[in-house]
Amino acid sequence: MKPLIIFGVGDNASVAHYYFQNDSPRQVVAFTVNKEFIEGPTFCGLPVVDFDQVAAHYPPGQYDLFVAVGYSQMNKVRAQKCREAKDKGYSLASFVSSKATVWPGIPLGENCFILEGNTVQPFSRIGNHVTLWSGSLVAHHSVIGDNCFIACQAVISGRVQVGDNCFIGNNATLRDKITIAKNCVIGAGALVVKDTQENGVYMGHPAELKGYSDQLKRI
Repeated sequence: MKPLIIFGVGDNASVAHYYFQNDSPRQVVAFTVNKEFIEGPTFCGLPVVDFDQVAAHYPPGQYDLFVAVGYSQMNKVRAQKCREAKDKGYSLASFVSSKATVWPGIPLGENCFILEGNTVQPFSRIGNHVTLWSGSLVAHHSVIGDNCFIACQAVISGRVQVGDNCFIGNNATLRDKITIAKNCVIGAGALVVKDTQENGVYMGHPAELKGYSDQLKRI
């Protein structure tokens, strides 16, 4: 495998660095970020390079890249940086913890980050740029769209469709055979028992529509 550059110099980047270094065959060699966010020459003991200049220092034919950005603006910041990295010619790496259960043959997109304790059952599908934080379930025949962030201990039951750019909070439960429309926020501890509408924010037990994601300031 090619050596790896990580985009980012925040908490997500330091966590990604730790996992790649300690639970993958990848060697992380540098970090990159937009020039205005560079606070020093190194991060986690490695060089930090201006993203505009990264290809000159670490050519895409010799290095891969991982975008370690969270769910800002409904995951759209991460998706944009992934597009920019691919435009520079980089292949995007994914990480799957050795302590996760991901059954063989499951389609897994690029720039995914699947941490310990996750279970991804047979016949499911994971899109591009998806983060599964620790301890969640993606049950059989479920589909996770692109640019989603699934927090700890979420339960996605069988044959659920999760649209692009969704955020699913800690301990949320999605019942089987429902569709989560794109750009939805499912709050922590929510129990979703029916289809949602696009851009909806759902909270409660059972979950109810509480607002719209394009009105939120924290996501």
